[in-house]
Amino acid sequence: MIARADSKCNWHKGWWREGKDELATYSMTTKVWISTRGQASVATRTAIQEALERKTRKTPPHLGSEDLEKIHRSGTEAGLLGIYNFPGAVYAKDGSNDKGVMGAGYYRIDEKRGGCCQLGRGEEGNSSNRAELGAACLALEDAKRKQDRKPIILL
Repeated sequence: MIARADSKCNWHKGWWREGKDELATYSMTTKVWISTRGQASVATRTAIQEALERKTRKTPPHLGSEDLEKIHRSGTEAGLLGIYNFPGAVYAKDGSNDKGVMGAGYYRIDEKRGGCCQLGRGEEGNSSNRAELGAACLALEDAKRKQDRKPIILL
């Protein structure tokens, strides 16, 4: 083990309701291990430990412009979907089914805003698939209201 710390490790519950791009702190310890045959310099160990102990908001992803970085990004899920160069609107959506209550929400990434709602009634039955479809419907209705005819991606 080369580093260990309590750290921020998950999204705040319902983050998409307000569009807050922040992480929540849980009582969870993060440990960084390397192979017993591997070596990490003191500078590398220090940098990792400092990153784990950082109390500020999460660091936004670095989207470098070097060829190797572009190649790497193009092979990620988002890169394969063409999101990094997408000319339209990108919506993140999610649905939930918790104790018989279904909720749906979306977040429009380029405009940093979102919306949410509760779906259906318990006596109608519920499923997480229905909540996911409700979230997609919310996002599509939002795009329709914009009337800008931009293409959209639903994540």
